[in-house]
Amino acid sequence: MRRIGIILLLTALSSARVLAYNDHRGHNLDSLERVVARWTPDAIDLASTRELVDLNRAFRDLMLGYSALNGEKCAFYARKALSVSEPRGWEEANADAFRYLGQCFWASEKYDSSLFYYRKALSAVERMAEGATSPTAPEGYSELAIDDTRSALYGAIGNLYNMMDSIPQAMDWYGKAGAIFDKYGWNQSNAILYYNIGETWVEQGELRKASQAYERAMEYAQGDSLMVAMAQKGLGRVYMEQGKSGKALKHLHKADEYFSSHDKEELTFTKENYEYMSAALLTQRKQLILIAIGAILILLLFLAVLLIGKKLRRSRKEQAEVSAVLEETIQETRRPHSGEDIPQVSPREKEILDLLTKGYTTPQIAEGLGLSPETIKWYRKKLLVKFDVANTVELTSTAKDLGLI
Repeated sequence: MRRIGIILLLTALSSARVLAYNDHRGHNLDSLERVVARWTPDAIDLASTRELVDLNRAFRDLMLGYSALNGEKCAFYARKALSVSEPRGWEEANADAFRYLGQCFWASEKYDSSLFYYRKALSAVERMAEGATSPTAPEGYSELAIDDTRSALYGAIGNLYNMMDSIPQAMDWYGKAGAIFDKYGWNQSNAILYYNIGETWVEQGELRKASQAYERAMEYAQGDSLMVAMAQKGLGRVYMEQGKSGKALKHLHKADEYFSSHDKEELTFTKENYEYMSAALLTQRKQLILIAIGAILILLLFLAVLLIGKKLRRSRKEQAEVSAVLEETIQETRRPHSGEDIPQVSPREKEILDLLTKGYTTPQIAEGLGLSPETIKWYRKKLLVKFDVANTVELTSTAKDLGLI
């Protein structure tokens, strides 16, 4: 419903460019009703043309005034206006009244009836184009008046199809209205139209088309701050739907610059923009939290990989050490020796002997050489066997006596 409201404003005001209505919306409706109530059927039959024109205008003023206040009264006065204009062939007045009847039925969701009256309005416009006259247009209607009435009808019919979710038909009628706006350079009307189209495409999930429509709305706005702000709000909504909260906030902040300084005039739009900004900020905060969590997980994964790599390297080193010790042990068992032979020690064994002599403990030697404590214990036991001693003290003493350290 929200997307329809703006273009209804367009269709309500477009004919005012030509007809210069006395706008009684929101004030003096009661007094105007008292004036028209004096016109009985007999009085109407005796009225002059000038009086009938004024009466028809009064009925239409009431129709326009009640359009946003009371649908039943709007329809009542539209029919009263037709009672004057239709028998006399005043086609511009007929088209206007039929259109408002269509809008009344549209508002009550009686779409078939609404389309029926819109089509009657279109027929009246065609008769205008064919040369119909009226007391207000004795030489016929100008092309401007005809196109102005047409554009209002095209927008209204587009809204009707939009409401029925017949989007292709709606866009076709909107396109016809936009062509007339382009013809006369009615850029503000086109800005409103394309904003409305953007809102429709967002609700249809067609975000690329919505973005294009909002961009065109800004192009047509040409300094109209309200419509620029509305289009910026629309673009912010598109980027929100795409999950791009940063870009969304950029456009929503621009819209907020206008709405914040016109909060009394544009309260509804300000509230809507604020809600979008709040949602975008919340989404951005969630995204930042997810990014932070992701970064932490990546860091932990990196540290885990480093730790596993370190353990693998140590494991490979120890495996090589064990293989070397086993090979050396095998060779020693094959080599004959006497009790007087000086034990043969490998470079690693001599390194460990040196550290044991200096008083280093098994954990300290393991840490220094990058081996596990179990491997160092294995080397110590092997050295005790080689030197035929019972403990480390005897081991280091014997090694010194033999000149190995």
